Amino acid sequence: MRREAYAFAREFPAALSSELCVDRHYLLCASAGALRLEAHGSSWLLPPARAALIAAGEPIQVAIPHPVTTSSVLFDPGFAPAPPGPLTVFDLSPLARALVSECVAWPDAEEPLPPYARAVFGALAAVTWRLAARPSPVSVPAGRSPELRQALALTGERLADDVTFEEIAHEVGLVPRSLARRFEDECAMTWRAVLRRMRVLRAIERLAAGDDSITTVAHAVGYTSLSAFNAAFRDLTGRTPTDYRASFRP
Repeated sequence: MRREAYAFAREFPAALSSELCVDRHYLLCASAGALRLEAHGSSWLLPPARAALIAAGEPIQVAIPHPVTTSSVLFDPGFAPAPPGPLTVFDLSPLARALVSECVAWPDAEEPLPPYARAVFGALAAVTWRLAARPSPVSVPAGRSPELRQALALTGERLADDVTFEEIAHEVGLVPRSLARRFEDECAMTWRAVLRRMRVLRAIERLAAGDDSITTVAHAVGYTSLSAFNAAFRDLTGRTPTDYRASFRP
């Protein structure tokens, strides 16, 4: 009989998107690098100091743009209540981080958890379920129609370029007005707003992956003005790029 909760830490190389679906509630944390998660028409970035809570049996797509180190905690549905949503991404508090680190000492095994370990896992569930009630607002719609998904992919490939909406519409075979309607119907936001979010998410990815200067990161995601980059970053995350990077460090 498997333990009612267990944890492990693991390193993964860069990899293309693949499906993840487990029979337990899954708390996934990146301690170095970042993961891309997609489910229910939206995608999220999971850098250090953030966590994803995935409901048991919920399939999600996971991509690893750069090598990553993760900590995972799995809870039997009989041990912890159903999460607040199928997939929730949120900030980890210092207490939650400490509890995750403590839980890694108990991997999957046939022996039951000792009382202390059971209490630690229970405390982690209580803390993270509460944090998950306030999810991160930084996500990007994934789109439903082939044309919109192609437009999103093309936009993501050209974040560092001076790409225009008209160019994207032409390449997916739609007139700008029709593509704009797709963005409104499927994303509930404009292409320009999606582009802005994509650039911030790509910046978070680079901040998590290395020690490039903020100016270098800004230019790499298509901003020629550092002040404009800082304003866009703060507007979406509530922090400056420097403060956000600092939150990755223990």
